[in-house]
Amino acid sequence: MSNLKEPSFRESVDMMFNRAVALMDLSPGLEEKIRVCNATYTVRFGVRLRGAMHTFTGYRSVHSEHMEPVKGGIRYSLGVNQDEVEALAALMTYKCALVEAPFGGSKGGLCIDPRQYEEHELELITRRFAYELAKRDLIHPSQNVPAPDMGTGEREMAWIADQYARMNTTDINSRACVTGKPLNAGGIAGRVEATGRGVQYALQEFFRYEEDKAKAGLSGTLDGKRVIVQGLGNVGYHAAKFLSEEDGCKIVGVIERDGGLFDENGFDIEDLRAWIEKHDGVDGYPTGRYIKDGAKYLEEECDILIPAALEGVINLSNAENVKAKLIIEAANGPVTAGADEILRKKGTVIIPDMYANAGGVTVSYFEWVKNLSHIRFGRMQRRQEEARHQLVVDQLEMLSESMGKAWTLDPKFKEKYLRGAGELELVRSGLDDTMRIAYQSMREVWHERDDVSDLRTAAYLVSIGKVAASYRAKGL
Repeated sequence: MSNLKEPSFRESVDMMFNRAVALMDLSPGLEEKIRVCNATYTVRFGVRLRGAMHTFTGYRSVHSEHMEPVKGGIRYSLGVNQDEVEALAALMTYKCALVEAPFGGSKGGLCIDPRQYEEHELELITRRFAYELAKRDLIHPSQNVPAPDMGTGEREMAWIADQYARMNTTDINSRACVTGKPLNAGGIAGRVEATGRGVQYALQEFFRYEEDKAKAGLSGTLDGKRVIVQGLGNVGYHAAKFLSEEDGCKIVGVIERDGGLFDENGFDIEDLRAWIEKHDGVDGYPTGRYIKDGAKYLEEECDILIPAALEGVINLSNAENVKAKLIIEAANGPVTAGADEILRKKGTVIIPDMYANAGGVTVSYFEWVKNLSHIRFGRMQRRQEEARHQLVVDQLEMLSESMGKAWTLDPKFKEKYLRGAGELELVRSGLDDTMRIAYQSMREVWHERDDVSDLRTAAYLVSIGKVAASYRAKGL
């Protein structure tokens, strides 16, 4: 295999786009319009730190403005470059179209290793970056709405939102300029867990269809399925936690920066996560088989493999040896185009990133709507819902009395039925609905078209079709 050249992440996205477009009836002009990135802004700014001037390079790329605002995360990583940011922006366009979030695609990045800086230094850098973007409307509630990505989180989003508000003191919607904020700064319940929760809902939906499971050589429910997770960051951690605690999956393998752990009996994810935070890695964890070259565990026997960290971890060098029956791409682009082809030939089913990790942007959409409506979800209807349910329970209890208590209400039912939905329940419900509908639109194409053999091509067909329809409607 070594004589084959591995395509870059950007080339991978282009190849997958081309494969889908070849099956569509688009005019060459429209195809080109959807393919290219509209604009990429590169900024180099200086920040005075530790008594000297430091220059940082950042990017914000806008792929498609068929809908506005455009949406996409900002990552802090030394690997950030223009090609990667543009590829990720394109992926965001397709992702938003697939899950019907009304945004175009964008992406940003700062070439920096956040672990090298103190918190107050990161704040200075982030605020300066935000200032550079906001003054060009590359952060704006109605034009460009960033979110967290690799190396950033709620803290950075709060700084960005505050920086925007300082520059736009009369913008009543200033909080909607960025999503993924902390709850007390205009965030939404369930945003931190959203991408991992979406991975769980995607797997639950996949497991509802016998023929889909059969294609992956799987049967039954998620209960007892053996899972390997690569990357126990925000996404991997939440996906592993929910799948093991709520669906009965066994997390048998965990791959982290400093190596991998494997244990047939499965890991307690909460416990392992606490260990990683304390010791900055998995090395030395009391249970499981540790190896320094963690990537080797990508090739271990399992039912479901969840790459949840970097792009390109499954590539030409290891795709042949991957034994998982089902791969769900919790990260962006973890399987290269070359590896994708090898895995397709082997019959491995891949639930593509464009769909699998769309939980983040879906709940970001809910947060943006919450910020624009200036009221949290559930605030007006929750108690009314509870009161209406109470009427039913009261009637049933009267019935029970009149029957001499021959039959009584289950207290568990009563407790569950009487609780009105708060913001978190509503967010989860909206996310579950979104993930189900998007999966159904993909599987329809997957099963109905003879020229579509995999879910990724199906996902591209659905999403590019929606983007094309938007452009046509706009008269562009």
